[in-house]
Amino acid sequence: MGVSEAGVIKQHLIDPEICIRCNTCETMCPQDAITHDSNNYVVDALKCNWCNACISPCPTGSIDNYRTMPKVRAYSLDEQFSWGSLPAELSADELAEAGGVIDSDESQSAQSTESSAASAAVTAQADKAQNPGATVPPWSAAHPYTNLYGPKAAQKSIRATVSGNVRVTEVGKDYDTHHIVLDFGATPFPVLEGQSIGVIPPGEDDKGRAHHARQYSIASPRNGERPGYNNLSLTIKRVLEDHEGKPVRGVASNYMCDLKVGDTVEVIGPFGTSFLMPNHPKSSVVMICTGTGSAPMRAMTEWRRRLRASGKFEGGKLMLFFGARTKEELPYFGPLQNLPKDFIDIQMAFSRTPGQPKCYVQDLMRNRAADLAPLLQDPNAYFYVCGLKSMEEGVLMALSDVAQQSGLDWPAISEGLRRDGRLHLETY
Repeated sequence: MGVSEAGVIKQHLIDPEICIRCNTCETMCPQDAITHDSNNYVVDALKCNWCNACISPCPTGSIDNYRTMPKVRAYSLDEQFSWGSLPAELSADELAEAGGVIDSDESQSAQSTESSAASAAVTAQADKAQNPGATVPPWSAAHPYTNLYGPKAAQKSIRATVSGNVRVTEVGKDYDTHHIVLDFGATPFPVLEGQSIGVIPPGEDDKGRAHHARQYSIASPRNGERPGYNNLSLTIKRVLEDHEGKPVRGVASNYMCDLKVGDTVEVIGPFGTSFLMPNHPKSSVVMICTGTGSAPMRAMTEWRRRLRASGKFEGGKLMLFFGARTKEELPYFGPLQNLPKDFIDIQMAFSRTPGQPKCYVQDLMRNRAADLAPLLQDPNAYFYVCGLKSMEEGVLMALSDVAQQSGLDWPAISEGLRRDGRLHLETY
């Protein structure tokens, strides 16, 4: 945490103006130092050990902020929950007046060396134990553009026009997923498969503050939902209950699903620098997802399909493990059936089909161990996992089982996947 003998700390803070509330930082923190309420994500100064495991995965850079503070006057969680923007830095006089005494150069140097060594050790341990997914993109991934529009960018946001809104799940009272196309007209908005955008719903919350941006993964390829057009698509499910099953009416998802063609939407972004697909020939892609976690997988699949149709790119193996409670709840179920079998290997898992045993994506992965084991060893094969956080552990256990059944050293394989940008996790 950077505590000096004189009681001064370098407090880790999250910028509420930039944060898109994607929950990545809280998921990655090995110390449970990050938490949130309905307004902000915040860092507990008493728990944070400055390991920085949360820095790289953050898609916006909102978490890379610090303030030098007296330890006894560190910003509390309640203070951080109330912020609409970060507080100004304390001047040297203000710091001294608040009770902070800055160490001598010699003391600071010794502390810095000791703190850096400790942080490096903690970071390495945290990365392996808490962040098994890669934070670097595949070596051949295209260059992503990020934060072109947002609170701290030259232009705060842009307006996109809705050019399509189609339901992509069958009618049901517990699920309602839409495929929404946004057109940016003449405004540049370059994106890659695996990136996301933020949508700002109109209006205010119950405290009279403007709504924060809601993050959505892009479901279309880099050259647009319609090839050659400056547009993109999103896969959005209305939020009817929270992760604990309690009824809730999602503000952003309902706003988006109710949009009509011709409506305009306030957008920021794009975001994301690591969950990107490989660009080099003969590279293989294994996609594992549930529900709307299919959005980036649809983008990757469609880009590979267009490359194949062009005859100018020879791709490797393409596999998709896709899970939902029933086929009626699985987005794009119909179109998926029409993809050529020699183009993509699709495995679907349904956990709530009446009269059938429960089946999850990890079950199908174990069934296909003979196909997955060689890909785990192939430096040109990349794995992508997207969906609810609850699926992550099961998928990693399945990959471990696949490796061990084939006589592979899973810890070594896992470290290589993470280090070389070959295993990407985007769970929420």
